[in-house]
Amino acid sequence: MHDLVIKDAVVVDGTGAPGRPGDLAVDDGHIRQIGTVAEPGRATIDAAGRVVAPGFVDVHTHLDVQGFWDPTLSPTPLHGITTVFGGNCGFSVAPLRTDTADYLMRMLARVEDMPIDSLASAVPWDWTTTEEYLDRIDGTLTVNTGFMVGHSALRSAVMGADANQRPASPAEIDQMATLLAQGLAAGGLGFSSTNSPTHLDGDDLPVPSRHATPDEFVALAAVCRDHPGTSLEFIPGLAGPFGPGELELMTAMSRAADRPLNWNVMLPDASNVDVCLEKLRNGTAAAAEGARIVGLAITGPTNPPLRFRTLKLLDGFGALGALDDDAAVRLLSDPAERARLEEAATRVPWYRQWMTAWASVRILQTFGPATAGYEGQLIGDAAGAAATRPFELLCDIVVADRLRTVFEFEGPPDTRADWSARVDVWKAEGSLVGGSDAGAHIERLATFNYATTLLAEAVRHHGLLSVEEAVHLLTGRPADLYGLVDRGRLAEGAVADLVIFDVATVGPRPLRIADDLPGGSSRLFAGADGIGHVVVAGTEIVRDGAFTGARPGRVLRSGVDTRSPAMT
Repeated sequence: MHDLVIKDAVVVDGTGAPGRPGDLAVDDGHIRQIGTVAEPGRATIDAAGRVVAPGFVDVHTHLDVQGFWDPTLSPTPLHGITTVFGGNCGFSVAPLRTDTADYLMRMLARVEDMPIDSLASAVPWDWTTTEEYLDRIDGTLTVNTGFMVGHSALRSAVMGADANQRPASPAEIDQMATLLAQGLAAGGLGFSSTNSPTHLDGDDLPVPSRHATPDEFVALAAVCRDHPGTSLEFIPGLAGPFGPGELELMTAMSRAADRPLNWNVMLPDASNVDVCLEKLRNGTAAAAEGARIVGLAITGPTNPPLRFRTLKLLDGFGALGALDDDAAVRLLSDPAERARLEEAATRVPWYRQWMTAWASVRILQTFGPATAGYEGQLIGDAAGAAATRPFELLCDIVVADRLRTVFEFEGPPDTRADWSARVDVWKAEGSLVGGSDAGAHIERLATFNYATTLLAEAVRHHGLLSVEEAVHLLTGRPADLYGLVDRGRLAEGAVADLVIFDVATVGPRPLRIADDLPGGSSRLFAGADGIGHVVVAGTEIVRDGAFTGARPGRVLRSGVDTRSPAMT
């Protein structure tokens, strides 16, 4: 008798090959048979009319510490994800020094919008080395996890308070290389870093890695060459063509490591598809120099529900994050403070200007009779009727609701042309789908639903991808880039990380704000429709949209669970 039998499914194996009817048998956490399974199972799933596919692989998350208060890493697995990678952008939480834990917490709170109260109250910060951190969480989580060793953590561990002040000396670079080598030997999946001008720490200074010289970036990347199964992840600028020296630096890092470099992120739509494709074509030039450069693209924008405190990340609005409700209400009631905030909003960088388009705010939920009439209205329309400014009216509503008002910045709807542009980018040579940032920006981004969004929009609504192509983008391609062993494809002998979904109904559920984090913080949350079952190593972790309570996930370690990725 098999441990688990999945009956009458459409088997989509992650290679891009056509789906085929069949059963699937699982024993000891591995796929034992695909085809017609006659022997019964201790557990049986009737998958008639539904797809069974490899569990989706999310290569870009910041789920490094959420597991300390939420072992499910919700809502990510509800969307069919069975493997996540953390430690991206150089922001791993190991190696760690006792005197740098506070700095790393404040950096994560600023650069990745993680709630400082949750970081301080629910995370033990009781490890020093990467090995200790990996051992600390191994076997405690619902899904499989793998972690890069981050540049800013390395700099902080070696340079202390100087990490975000100056270039490193040759001796300090050697010390960082030693710590990185130790982390990779313990199972770290590779080296991650950022040089993005948007990445600032808790003191609004450039994060430590941004003080590195090109020689430092290349020297640390080169450490990966001696550790099988490792990769590189890097953040250059945000949008537009590569800046001066960016392509050259990434090429040098990939060559030094003899490993692929995954850069991110692209946000493709009809307006910028040519720029995205041109950036991907730069990979051809890198390949001619013995490098492999792969770009990461998200599946689509969201207009998430927000509360006013979310604006704390805007320059000039930071006080909102430190004040209690009474103090914040007093601040927003003060005409001088309102004028100061409104003026500060005119000076935000381009990539956050969408969060200052006050006339485009649509009120979604209010909390009292004085504001109930604004639900569903655009602030621009309501302000015009009241002969006041949009920001002034928004503040009036938020004050009356004591900061609980839920609203969104309404933008133009996506068109078929936008989705067609995204598909062109995803299918291009040298690209990868992902960039969920799950675990980060939890009050203003909801791209944790990228897999179900792709299936709903690109496959079902627009017919721009076959389900087989979509599954390959979500499984086989990321598994290959990071060298995952026996994951990302359905094959006899492979690990039984599986998702069973209904093509006719799969998609993300509506977003809501959940007030469920340690310290009283909020986050965006949404489950999925059409995801019937999610299985990790043969154990069902999600059934009909709910967690089963099982925790079969394990830490995936380089050289054991990964092999060195191909350079072509």
